[in-house]
Amino acid sequence: MKRWPIVVAVTMLLVTWGSLQVFSHGEPVLSKKPFAQFPLTIAEKWQGKELGMEQSVLDILKLSDYMMRVYIPPQEGQSRVTPLWLYVGYYQSQRTGSTYHSPKNCLPGSGWQFVETDQVVVPASDTTSILINKVLIQKGLDKQIILYWYQDRGRVIASEYWAKGYMIWDAMTQNRTDGSLVRISVPVTTTPDDAYQYGLSFLRDAWPLLLEYMPTGERVA
Repeated sequence: MKRWPIVVAVTMLLVTWGSLQVFSHGEPVLSKKPFAQFPLTIAEKWQGKELGMEQSVLDILKLSDYMMRVYIPPQEGQSRVTPLWLYVGYYQSQRTGSTYHSPKNCLPGSGWQFVETDQVVVPASDTTSILINKVLIQKGLDKQIILYWYQDRGRVIASEYWAKGYMIWDAMTQNRTDGSLVRISVPVTTTPDDAYQYGLSFLRDAWPLLLEYMPTGERVA
């Protein structure tokens, strides 16, 4: 049995812990729009409602700011309206145990099984494409498409490992560990691809607004 992967993993964990401890002095508090101001109406198409989260959940997540919204498009005729959910969790600092709870851990803990997992490049706007996670989950007869990514200090990151790596680098070079987890959840009512395309249409409409509320890549003197 080869032991070097275990040694490398342990070494990386020790380096991560040590780096954050060494550079654990106070971080700058950067200006950021609070999610309470995020529009409930997007692109004159999606109408949202803030759902909030239970205090017991917030105590676990230790968020600096968040929003948990349900959005629906306007109903046309007698067509069925499919809601989707937008969650964004923001951390001003991730040095002291307050950090992302990956959907790979949270969703199975809620009874959802991962059926398919992929990373896809999607058009966020006419000029911008981003790499995000696309996941098909199932619980009983219910299925959902989940689109999620990490938006940290001006970067859009799909991989949890790269997100951790950049966090350590930025902690050492910029004294910053702030960042957000963005998740769009779409129920599968017809086919997974229809749900995926539905989620993409929302992402494109919400993207310009999300940029106004995300951690930027500005450098602090």
